[in-house]
Amino acid sequence: MDLHPLPIPIHIPKRLILEPVESDKSNDRFSSESSAALPRDLYALTDPVSGSVWGYVVVDDVRRGPGLGGVRMAPNLSLNEVRRLARVMTLKNSASCIPYGGGKAGLNVDPVSLSSDQKGELVSRFAEAILPLDTYAPAPDMGTDENDMQTISEVFRPKEAHSKIPGRAVAGRPEENGGIPIDAWGLTAHGLFAAAQALEMVIDGFSIAGSRVVIQGYGNVGSWTATKLQEAGAIVVGASDVHCGVWNPRGLDVEELNQVRLSPDGLAGYSGKVDKRFGSAQRDWLLEAPCDILVPAARPDAITSRNADRIDCRIVLQGANTPINKMTEYYLGNRRNIQSLSDFIVNVGGVIGCAVELKMQEDAVYQNKVLAKGKRSYAEDLIQSTVSKNVLEIFNRLEAKNSRDIIFREAALELAEERLGKYVSEEWL
Repeated sequence: MDLHPLPIPIHIPKRLILEPVESDKSNDRFSSESSAALPRDLYALTDPVSGSVWGYVVVDDVRRGPGLGGVRMAPNLSLNEVRRLARVMTLKNSASCIPYGGGKAGLNVDPVSLSSDQKGELVSRFAEAILPLDTYAPAPDMGTDENDMQTISEVFRPKEAHSKIPGRAVAGRPEENGGIPIDAWGLTAHGLFAAAQALEMVIDGFSIAGSRVVIQGYGNVGSWTATKLQEAGAIVVGASDVHCGVWNPRGLDVEELNQVRLSPDGLAGYSGKVDKRFGSAQRDWLLEAPCDILVPAARPDAITSRNADRIDCRIVLQGANTPINKMTEYYLGNRRNIQSLSDFIVNVGGVIGCAVELKMQEDAVYQNKVLAKGKRSYAEDLIQSTVSKNVLEIFNRLEAKNSRDIIFREAALELAEERLGKYVSEEWL
């Protein structure tokens, strides 16, 4: 089976199937990974007629429960990217003490190239393919939203009212259907904002008010993060999407950015004053703009050894999953004095909201407790407390170790792995 996806045609297949993929150990060289570090299951989503691969599903770990993680829709998506993202979900869910393991799915297609009907058809084919995979619970991610999750939910729902087959869990559905809409409520960004607030307590001289902010990837996460930080007194000086990047050291009009990002031309349609405007080929130059808070909120590996020397900020809030690797973080922290806060600690608002929705479906007493407070308020308060506690705990551990050799990610990983081992006894929902 060819694991390198062919260019995706617009024609949507009549059927997709899951084909198991063997974990490739040929690149391990002399290392030997423990079985716990290997993904539990890897699958390719294949058109049985043409044999072309349309995407992947990875279930990384189910010790805390089914692998909960988003369905990504993006071009040039690889099995390795989905595998990395699934591992991040394991760490997120463990660190946040929610009763789910880690999983991820990806469809290798640009959602912009699809009509609404085509996207709905593709999401339905995906849902039909993963229906037997009860170790994975889908949720929204880049390129998908609450309406796509509702489509999956309708495919998962038993066709007959008297069916003995239980309906499969889906998270991040529209509010009117009983769900918690992650993007519409900006829940992922709420976690980033909570992390920034916690930093005010542990970093001398840091305050959100007056901080200059650059957002790379001005989508559902980036736009809400900009809005929340600006409301707290920050100045958004740079923003980028797939079309362009804009920068003005005196500040950008966030209200207009939020409006034009939804237009066909995205931020290229921004009419406010800018000092620099970067085209699509140079938009990632914005990562190097001087600021206090840098928020990479797009695809993986935005900050690498290629641009680490030019990053000019004080704090990196990882709005994307895996936007930076461990070695680069170590260099930024110990050579550049830039504090980078790991994705699986601060970028958890979305999955916490999803976990609340799933537990509400399973537990009527819990559902009543959430509804009594209001779903959005309950989810935001839980995100705020979870992220704040974890950030402060990690800084306490760093202070106790009193070593420059230990970076935030290492202490965060230690915390997540400890909680993964206590999966039966500890839950924060």
